[in-house]
Amino acid sequence: MPQEVILLKLGEIALKGLNRRSFEDVLLKNIRRRLQNAGEFSVSSVQSTIYVEPKSENEDMDLAEDRVSKVFGVVGYARAGVAEKDLAKIQERAAEYLADQLEEASTFKVECKRSDKKFPYKSPEISAEVGGFLLEKFPHLQVDVHNPDLIVRVEVRERYAFVHGDTKPGAGGIPVGTGGKAAILISGGLDSPVAAWMMAKRGVELTAIHFASPPYTSELAHEKVVRLLKKVAQYAGRIKFVTVNFTHLQEEIRDKCPEELSTVILRRFMLRAAERVAREEGCSALITGESLGQVASQTIQAIACTDAVATMPVFRPLIGSDKSEIVKVARMIDTFDISIEPYEDCCTIFTPKHPRTKPILHFVESGEKAIDGPALLEESLEKLETQWIMP
Repeated sequence: MPQEVILLKLGEIALKGLNRRSFEDVLLKNIRRRLQNAGEFSVSSVQSTIYVEPKSENEDMDLAEDRVSKVFGVVGYARAGVAEKDLAKIQERAAEYLADQLEEASTFKVECKRSDKKFPYKSPEISAEVGGFLLEKFPHLQVDVHNPDLIVRVEVRERYAFVHGDTKPGAGGIPVGTGGKAAILISGGLDSPVAAWMMAKRGVELTAIHFASPPYTSELAHEKVVRLLKKVAQYAGRIKFVTVNFTHLQEEIRDKCPEELSTVILRRFMLRAAERVAREEGCSALITGESLGQVASQTIQAIACTDAVATMPVFRPLIGSDKSEIVKVARMIDTFDISIEPYEDCCTIFTPKHPRTKPILHFVESGEKAIDGPALLEESLEKLETQWIMP
């Protein structure tokens, strides 16, 4: 019998119909994959709860807890002490396992869930007996059923009984791999890693596409994007990372296209290149970190001109978000400090002094004709750099 396990609570998956089992199977696979380098664990699912059991007492439970807390599809989790299904042993285990929390609390209550209906005590009786035992062991405590400092939870299940404190919030969402595949255009700024995280939360498996323009963009800028993707991969799982060299194309746009339209023209070529890569990688959509009105290329008119070249859906999960909301998520997923490092990326070099905020498609298409777009695009796609980003 293990001394401690991690109990994972399912969220949205529990509401699924006939396809619920397929969602659960993907979630179990994702959890096992995330725990591969954390030690030897058994992962199983019973009645909307997933059990993560260490195979020996030497496993790193802190590391395992950190890993599973970032798996999409888990709405809550708790580390729990394990006891045999005997009331006296449940009482003793609760006092022992939650001793530190009980010492710190002033008030508490006990809640019980009895899944095993063959257990001789009913839930209210278990709660009362465990609560009485804890009051004797910790005489400073008082019972408060309305607003306690600590809720002691007892779960009597098929094999064992479990005792734990409050359930911590999980990553939420649905399991990565159940929402199809999409490619995120990632620059290295604040927005695109957050957009990637949001789409992964809805079950999307990610491929990342980055546009580099050496020597105008440095190797440090490329490494910055790799570090950002490592943070996202802690939630999204492994990510295939594709780098496209846009140096020659950007130089041609700078030298030959109307300056005030250069940003929109560049974004149209980025979308064309990203679509080609995305189809090769089996993706069904593109993702960008655009937020309406944030910069000149993110007005309704500019986005319309950009989307005119797209033949697959372009998801913009941040389109209605304020910068403060994006920053809040970036801090939560630990990408903020990396994102604000001052390295140039392909979106910030050759920026026009006065970009057109309301471009007209006809003039954009006309301005594009100043360069040999198809040839330059093929040149950019000839030498792609690819690597896998692991959590």
